[in-house]
Amino acid sequence: MTFQEIVNYRRSVRLYKKTGIEAEKVKKCLELAVLAPNSSNMQLWEFYHITDPEKVKELAHYCLDQSAATSANQMVVFVTRQDLYNNRRKKMMELESLNVKNNSAPEKQSARIKRWEMYYGKVIPFLYSRCLGVIGLFRKLLVNVVGLFRPIVYQVSESDMRVVVHKTCALAAQTFMLAMANEGYDTCPMEGFDSRRVKRMLNLPMGAEINMVVSCGIREEGGVWGNRMRIPFEEVYKKI
Repeated sequence: MTFQEIVNYRRSVRLYKKTGIEAEKVKKCLELAVLAPNSSNMQLWEFYHITDPEKVKELAHYCLDQSAATSANQMVVFVTRQDLYNNRRKKMMELESLNVKNNSAPEKQSARIKRWEMYYGKVIPFLYSRCLGVIGLFRKLLVNVVGLFRPIVYQVSESDMRVVVHKTCALAAQTFMLAMANEGYDTCPMEGFDSRRVKRMLNLPMGAEINMVVSCGIREEGGVWGNRMRIPFEEVYKKI
């Protein structure tokens, strides 16, 4: 399919056929999902691919027994891992330093590596650190003062950074769903679920959060609820 065909084919499917889908193909789609754009390339996400029928059934119950879950062949849980920022920033520092050495002129390498060390060594820990909202409040006060003199990002509170991580994870989920459509498979992103029970099922630590659960399968007749409906494009498109 062309990209336009893929986008048009993808629909939120609420009822799947009993026909199985290949777990390996779903895994390949998740490998494509990791290529999604994400904030500071921190990749603060994890993907839990549920293939065991009993686990799929259990997860469907935690998704409030909605038909998109109970008829699913497999499911993927997209999880945010803001708590892993320290580990991921160190990895990115190593990768960016290697990237500079492989792609920059020798005389420019030192300065560029120092910029990455500043960003991942100081800026990222400052932005992602949490302490009951106190550190986030300090960041907000600081950027409001700096913002009097130059443009600056104001969304730096602890809740703001949580939103950033969830936006990043949602981009990966969308990439996954488009990849699945390209395979002729169907999906449905679900936000209606018992997050506490899902976390216990996956044995997730306190710092992890469920972004969304995506059911997977092949659409049954009636699995798509009618024609796609969107408000007129002119209402959302603003040319400046």
